[in-house]
Amino acid sequence: MSDPVIVDRQEQCLVVTLNRPESLNAFTVEMHQQLMAALNSVENDPAIRGVILTGAGRAFCAGQDLQESQEAAGSSPDLGAVIERYYNPLVRRLQHLPVPVIGAINGVAAGAGASLAFACDIVIAAQSARFIQSFSKIGLVPDSGATWTLPRLVGSHRARALTMLGTPLDAATALNWGLVWEVVENDAVLDSAKAIIEKLSAFPPTGLALTKKALHAALTATLDEQLDLERDLQSQAGSSPDHLEGVRAFIEKRAPVFTTGNKTS
Repeated sequence: MSDPVIVDRQEQCLVVTLNRPESLNAFTVEMHQQLMAALNSVENDPAIRGVILTGAGRAFCAGQDLQESQEAAGSSPDLGAVIERYYNPLVRRLQHLPVPVIGAINGVAAGAGASLAFACDIVIAAQSARFIQSFSKIGLVPDSGATWTLPRLVGSHRARALTMLGTPLDAATALNWGLVWEVVENDAVLDSAKAIIEKLSAFPPTGLALTKKALHAALTATLDEQLDLERDLQSQAGSSPDHLEGVRAFIEKRAPVFTTGNKTS
């Protein structure tokens, strides 16, 4: 039996592939554990400058494996406990990783799988990708951050329609609505994500980590709070070796050489 998560280190990039294609990469406990272990490894490897999250086969992720959750509980499981133990820590881990996370959405992203895609920093979608908030069809509530993320990405009324109707959103519409950064040919989604990581790998890691931190905080901060945070983070960034190297390289008219040990979570 193959691992439900494939982790492939490619130079400065960690490619993490959900690997249960026969089940549309639906989440199991083992998949959660392996995915979290892969993401946690980034903290201990200063050479990694970005993560790509994608799926094997024709789907990105179909959400929770309902059959496994029913069999494990012997009856109706406590879904709130499942969310608290697995999904909420996963979303928080993605948000607080000090490197960019690129979602390479190769196909259907449904339920918590769609929520997972929305939690990535930059999303590249294949033309065949579909985003579906399917919770309403089985009497559940959107989770894994969907009710927080969607209104901020597409507005309240579109978020209500997407979550209540469960209508699939095609890649072109997702691009038009601001849910994804780019739509590419089906066979180009992973290469496009790798090109973004390659570009970001040439940038100072400290600044990227602090930018990610600032943008996340902005979603719940007041203007005054955000101005104060920007001030504090700029002080931190301005005193970093990355900034000093960038200025020195500019003055000396050469390409900068940034270190890889200055990521800030």
